[in-house]
Amino acid sequence: MVLDAQPDMTVLGEAGDGLAALAAIEATRPDVVLMDIRMPRLDGVETTRRLQAAGSPAKVLVLTTFDLDEYVFAALKAGASGFLLKDAGPAELLSAIRAVHAGDAAMAPSTTRRMLERFVPELPEAGAESAAVARRRLAAARLGPLTEREREVLEAVGRGLTNGEIAAELFLAEATVKTHIGRVLSKLGLRDRVHMVITAYETGLAGRPEGGPDAGS
Repeated sequence: MVLDAQPDMTVLGEAGDGLAALAAIEATRPDVVLMDIRMPRLDGVETTRRLQAAGSPAKVLVLTTFDLDEYVFAALKAGASGFLLKDAGPAELLSAIRAVHAGDAAMAPSTTRRMLERFVPELPEAGAESAAVARRRLAAARLGPLTEREREVLEAVGRGLTNGEIAAELFLAEATVKTHIGRVLSKLGLRDRVHMVITAYETGLAGRPEGGPDAGS
């Protein structure tokens, strides 16, 4: 009722499990999918992964009971564009849907960083010399298309900075920051800002938090 009451939203369908969701999404072609993490037959992570593999343009907003749920990170890695707690109020839900539809993160940058700090040990590197070398090679390969300025912007996004904060730090106009972000998304084939943060961490462009697993190494 909340969604259908909005002039810019229409509920196209509902599903009780992941397999039914895949069929409903294929039939209705929604712009945004509200995806529960824990569902029978096929959970939200695998459902999101299959949507991405099929090339679905639908943007996925994950609903979860617990903040920093380990499945949330897996869903974001699988292609989801953000997450929202199930106890979120109607205004927050509507704002998140609109943000995801617009290509923005459905969470504050600080929340994105906090989530990645929680799960940074699970990222594919553990601080050993061989892992560090592999990470640098990965970074060189994945970030090769970016200019130096675009790397700086990506690194700043990875640290959880807003566009305004990035503009102040790099002495740029905020509109220029938005342009750089758009180019990074395009060059790296990323869906949105959330996946910029993940990429910054995975490639080592955004450093580990102080006191993390690599501290003192």
